[in-house]
Amino acid sequence: MTRIACFIVAFLALASSFASAYDPSPLQDFCVAVDDAKSAVFVNGKFCKDPKLVVADDFFKHIEAGNTSNIFGSAVTPVTVNELFGLNTLGISLARLDFAPKGLIPPHTHPRGTEILTVIEGTLYVGFVTSNPANGKNRLFAKVLNKGDVFVFPIGLPHFQFNVGYGNAVAISGISSQNPGVITIANAVFGSNPPISDEVLAKAFQVDKNTIKYLEKQFS
Repeated sequence: MTRIACFIVAFLALASSFASAYDPSPLQDFCVAVDDAKSAVFVNGKFCKDPKLVVADDFFKHIEAGNTSNIFGSAVTPVTVNELFGLNTLGISLARLDFAPKGLIPPHTHPRGTEILTVIEGTLYVGFVTSNPANGKNRLFAKVLNKGDVFVFPIGLPHFQFNVGYGNAVAISGISSQNPGVITIANAVFGSNPPISDEVLAKAFQVDKNTIKYLEKQFS
């Protein structure tokens, strides 16, 4: 066997070992292993319907405009595998985003999916922040979008959408997971159950505990 042939065989063997060891992308925050099958719950995806029983409506969903009469002036209507069963195993989902004038979708992340947003109506100021760099300065990538504009939010990075126009705005977001998850930053930090220690938060945000208690009340 020539040296090149030996290299190819070794490379293929190594690639095969990587492929067999790679886990599928998670579709929930955690999955605790159990030895007893009777205690197990199938959550990483869903059980599949008998193909003979599948109908067109399994792949169909009508989306109404969301109610924006809330403190943020926005509404998110998700279409994940939980709302549209035909998405199971396809690795995609979407959401309709509705905004009242000056409506905001606060900074949040999708731990399991990259998001691509298209503006249908109105004008949005959107952006995302990079992960912690070596110099300690996270970069903001932001842009004002108009009807027909598209913007991408990389997987796991904090991002936001804000209606800077004087009328209503609508956008559609496609996400690269059937169950991308959402972590709204302020809710997670100040509204967790049980709450994070005031001492931890005060030191992390470099404010006094009274400020932390005030913020916690807003998200309790």
